[in-house]
Amino acid sequence: MINYKEKLGPIRAFVFDFDGVMTDGSVWVYADRETVRCGNIKDGFAIQYAVKRGYTIAVISGATSASIDNRMQMLGVTQVYTGCGNKAETFDKFLRTNNLQPEEVLCMGDDIPDLPILQRAGVATCPADAAIEVKEMADYISPWGGGHGCVRDVIEQVLRLHDQWFKPEAVLW
Repeated sequence: MINYKEKLGPIRAFVFDFDGVMTDGSVWVYADRETVRCGNIKDGFAIQYAVKRGYTIAVISGATSASIDNRMQMLGVTQVYTGCGNKAETFDKFLRTNNLQPEEVLCMGDDIPDLPILQRAGVATCPADAAIEVKEMADYISPWGGGHGCVRDVIEQVLRLHDQWFKPEAVLW
């Protein structure tokens, strides 16, 4: 059986759920029905850094909100699939669109609707506070909760393995 770290070698792309992965799952709903979510700045740094290093990143979420679209646009993520009733179908479309094989994709989800894409991905991961059903099938459970660094955790592991992570001596701010 291949261990988790060995499975990271072929990873070229990341697929994330949004609520519960990039956030802690809290959604504030105002009287005008506008929703607000809180993300993690370190997760955001890792996302935009991976995009700049040539990795493909997508969000596949059942939620629909301008806040999701806006956050991802700010980070350079152009493949944002919201309002997904069938995440597996969307994942398959993502693979075809990007000419990817499942084993080249690390996926992170936190709840039952994410199971179909986690089962298809080359590497299935989840935050520490994911649903038990997700934890039971995940290749890796981040020690960080949703919205608290779990996205940074998996991106950094892959980029370090590929010798693509931040090198202080190479950065000219």
